[in-house]
Amino acid sequence: MNDKTFETLESLRSPFRDLGRGWSEHLGYRARGDKYIWSIVVLLAIASLLVVYSATSSLAYKYYDGNNTAYLFKQLAFIVVGLLVIYFMHRVNYTIYSRVALWLYLISIPLLIYTLFFGVEVNDASRWIKLPVLNLTIQTSDLARLALFMYISRQLSRRQTDIKDFKKGFLPLIVPVIIICALIVPANLSTALLTGLTSLLLMFIGRVSIKHLLLVLFIAAIPVLLIIAIAVTTHNEEANTSGKNNIASTINSMGRFGTWVQRTQDFIYAKGEDIPYQVQQQNIAIANGGVLFGLGPGNSKQKNYLPQAYNDSIYPIIIEEYGLFGGLFIIFLYIIFLFRCIRLFRKCPYAFGAFLALGLSFTLAIQAIANMAVGVNLIPVTGVTLPLVSMGGSSFLFTCASIGIILSVARNIEAPPNLPKGEEQEATPKVGFTEVDDVKTKARLLIEE
Repeated sequence: MNDKTFETLESLRSPFRDLGRGWSEHLGYRARGDKYIWSIVVLLAIASLLVVYSATSSLAYKYYDGNNTAYLFKQLAFIVVGLLVIYFMHRVNYTIYSRVALWLYLISIPLLIYTLFFGVEVNDASRWIKLPVLNLTIQTSDLARLALFMYISRQLSRRQTDIKDFKKGFLPLIVPVIIICALIVPANLSTALLTGLTSLLLMFIGRVSIKHLLLVLFIAAIPVLLIIAIAVTTHNEEANTSGKNNIASTINSMGRFGTWVQRTQDFIYAKGEDIPYQVQQQNIAIANGGVLFGLGPGNSKQKNYLPQAYNDSIYPIIIEEYGLFGGLFIIFLYIIFLFRCIRLFRKCPYAFGAFLALGLSFTLAIQAIANMAVGVNLIPVTGVTLPLVSMGGSSFLFTCASIGIILSVARNIEAPPNLPKGEEQEATPKVGFTEVDDVKTKARLLIEE
């Protein structure tokens, strides 16, 4: 081809090149916030696609007439919707969430009550309600947790002057937590414990009196210790082996309470063949993965045997296919995510945004730790998912909403350069870490009031 041909081709390509460059720059401006958090979201979404496809391929082949990609496209749809949720939530000024926090909290209470009595029941637990129009089940505890942390952040930002006072500072914070956790406990003990722990941690950072927090921890520990005590005192190894343990049979018939006791006994005493089937398959999957790079993408052997391999038990599948290296990489991503959110807390000069970003990041990080700890048998089996990695559902979308709110805080404290005309905003003043408490106590935006 001659020079004229090349010039003609170049002239045809240049408009598309300019269009692509303009679109990417526009998207880069519109999708602002912490770039590291955006990158972590994308990496976890890619990991989710790979692992969910591997874990569900056989299941999809069985239930969808040989179509082993059915769940892959379903997960891809959830990821696309989730990214849209993140985008639109991060475009909203985070102070708007302060205005709606109380309403969301008040709405979540009757929803939790409705779920307890009329929700969809699975494994003796009523955690979901079905939306008739969308034909989608949602876990109301996810909405309640999001609303609770928004409300606590609002209260912490407003009550810093009275935060050490029991009646004026502590009770308005702890009562909403008790109500939400009490409504979640009957169906999901692990979620209630994680929610309560995250709330207390956020209060500790919000300068709530330590003696008040210790009092709550002491009271909350009583039912937990009671479950452990019953599990220890009712365990009879010989009777369990022979199958004639009447006490164990009675406890197992007590619904969720019996499940909690049984799981505690299995975690403490189970050995050899008595180890629960799910734990056995998790251990085999981890052993198959080895130290370095595992069996390779899509080569999991235990995905056909491990219950909930695409959901609660997805972390052992990650280790099996990608080895210890892959498992540590997932942990590394969550650590960086938490670190970047702590950085937002330090940079945000206004109390509500700082507490909101920190509270939501804590709940996601603690949930991830709990899921991975179950996967490697460090704690008893729970029903929590791995954020942004487990197969999509209402939990996935509420996780995306939480990340969108965190990015909203990041977007509004980091003024980007070269803003288009009409969208200029003043840069947020930098605040040293030692000055954070004083500034956040004194700085009360009228919009937060």
